[in-house]
Amino acid sequence: MLPSSHVARIFVGCDPNDCDLEQMMVLEYSLRKHSSIPIEIEWMRLSRNPDSFWYSDGKGSGWTTDRWATPFSAFRWGIPAYCNFEGRALYLDADIMFMSDVAEMWNHPIGGGRAILASGAGRELRLGELVWDCAAAKAVVPDIHQLHRDPLGHKKLQNFFEENPHKVQPLGAEYSNIDGDDIPLEQLKAVHYSKMDTQFSHQFSLPRLQAEQKEHWFDGRIEPHPRQELADVFEQYYHEAIAAGYSIDDYRNPEVFGEFNKQSQNTSGNKKRKPLLKRLFGSLVS
Repeated sequence: MLPSSHVARIFVGCDPNDCDLEQMMVLEYSLRKHSSIPIEIEWMRLSRNPDSFWYSDGKGSGWTTDRWATPFSAFRWGIPAYCNFEGRALYLDADIMFMSDVAEMWNHPIGGGRAILASGAGRELRLGELVWDCAAAKAVVPDIHQLHRDPLGHKKLQNFFEENPHKVQPLGAEYSNIDGDDIPLEQLKAVHYSKMDTQFSHQFSLPRLQAEQKEHWFDGRIEPHPRQELADVFEQYYHEAIAAGYSIDDYRNPEVFGEFNKQSQNTSGNKKRKPLLKRLFGSLVS
């Protein structure tokens, strides 16, 4: 049974191998810290269970991930089908923290015929945070099985919404941005710390993964974030969450997925990773 329309249905794209537990914890904490409405979260993770909506066997059955930049890139396009094309749904990347009430986005008007609420336009369209009008989406998104099969499905739908602004209800950049853009901290409603080489969570996740003898799915070089005041908010929320009883262990996947095909973020084209500490601290250990 679908949740009540008074409950915000939130779908979060996240890694299936426990690389981004810190992001998941901070996101949920920041949502609940500020929310005036009840929320329900669906953690969208690749699954090897054929009964899962997020199933992939890596060999042609279920979702085809080969051309994805993340382990969940195309999942956002399957959300209306998951919801039986009824009601609203909020999609979020895991690398987001809220500094405001999510009800503001959830209750934002969406004009007739528009399928999504999102910020930006054209090539600057921000799709890491969007609210679906699931009924309106039925005329826009392909059949779910077609989405599964098409390795370029994510890029095609991204291009569609970039080229068809009449299908997008504009949302202010203070709600959806890339690393805060140039918006002052006190004006930000949420931050999508999207640039993968500067993500706030690396300071916690990379040492943890090293201790667990695991590798993060991001294989590019790690750099410091250019806005320290935003990194400070993430660290504040991280410690507040722990003090409030949250634990990264609560977000572990009971069925870790294992290897999957995806695009590399290593600009040299060489997928062999540098030692973790060198990736984490860059020139400090050169």
